[in-house]
Amino acid sequence: MTDDYRTMWEELGIDLDAHDGLLEVLPPLFGDVFLSQEGRPARMSYFDYVFSEVHGHRIQELVTHKQKGGIVVGTYCTYAPEELILAAGGISVGLCAGAEVAPQEAMKFLPGNLCPLIKSSLGFKLAKVCPYIESCDLLIGETTCDGKKKFYEILGDMQPVHVMELPQKKGEADRTLWRSEVRALVSRLEELSGKKIDEASLREAIKITNAKRRALQRLAELRKSDPPVISGRDALLINQIAFMDEPCRFANMVNELRDELEERATNGEGVANPKAPRILMSGCPMAIPNWKLPHIVETSGAVVVMEELCTGTRYYENLVEENTAGIETLLDNVADLYLEIDCAVFTPNEKRANNIVQLAADYNADGVIYYALLFCSPYSIEAYKVKNAVEDSGVPFLYVETDYSQGDAGQIATRVQAFLEMISTKA
Repeated sequence: MTDDYRTMWEELGIDLDAHDGLLEVLPPLFGDVFLSQEGRPARMSYFDYVFSEVHGHRIQELVTHKQKGGIVVGTYCTYAPEELILAAGGISVGLCAGAEVAPQEAMKFLPGNLCPLIKSSLGFKLAKVCPYIESCDLLIGETTCDGKKKFYEILGDMQPVHVMELPQKKGEADRTLWRSEVRALVSRLEELSGKKIDEASLREAIKITNAKRRALQRLAELRKSDPPVISGRDALLINQIAFMDEPCRFANMVNELRDELEERATNGEGVANPKAPRILMSGCPMAIPNWKLPHIVETSGAVVVMEELCTGTRYYENLVEENTAGIETLLDNVADLYLEIDCAVFTPNEKRANNIVQLAADYNADGVIYYALLFCSPYSIEAYKVKNAVEDSGVPFLYVETDYSQGDAGQIATRVQAFLEMISTKA
């Protein structure tokens, strides 16, 4: 990124000195994790470029959109319906929450024994180093855990926030509640944008978002190949960028990459040793630049073949039904799609454990590594049932609990390497 963006950042209220410090750290980290890989697909260059301009070109697009009268809406979770944002003439962007930023400042508002993702989210806001947050006209929160609920109250004192009440079950009463929450968001977005969300605009938004998800589904299907044609790190980067990039452009570039990978698969070209253990990763979301565990796994000799994460299958595995008539039906279709997402917050939640077992079988995984953020109660507790289901299916299971720091990287590497050795011995 060049100095051409500094005026833009300053006008957004970014702390330029702190931001300079962040930008000094990210490129070397990105190089170590991604550019050091051998035999990467040529079309990964687009996603490398998006990351290199993550606070530059994309932010300029957001600013230009706002100058033309559009809105920018920030989201913290996959439960924020981006179709509605698009239909209101807005741009939906996922927000910064994958690194330890301003922890001492955040702890003036939050307890220390709280999920790192929440502390990171507030840290980015307090430090004023995230131009995505500062570009937003509205932030959408959701009640996926008690920590987030109370965090959004604090955040609401700093910036407009709309919180959606996510039910904790998936019965008919819960579906009715969630559909009403979707309609409440429609009203908020219409008020903010001054644009009516009608049947035509919503249908077009659904088609755009479905096209993005279909592209990711096509990529995911190809990852069943043996040998693997793309690393788990590169696939994760693509999934992370899905929340930031322009959706039509993103879908086109994923499809182009998929075509390249299909040719590689036909020629038997892989990115890992054919004997490398195949790992399914499951658990908490991984936002940029949270790449610690996948990097450890793949530099230890394994390859991640699929991610059962919010930055993975939970985001793109389902599509919104787009071929029904009437705005009310389309709104119900959007609501129903998001309620299908299998977050650990739901109870009972056997479907998620069963899905992980099925994914492990579909992707011929030799082991499942379950990733939990420290103090994330829903995912940490649900690991018990997932572990039982996975091991009952005959697949080895490793539970890793960590945060965003590098302090435990050596310990995690030792555990991962022992797990991979056990898998290799068993094979």
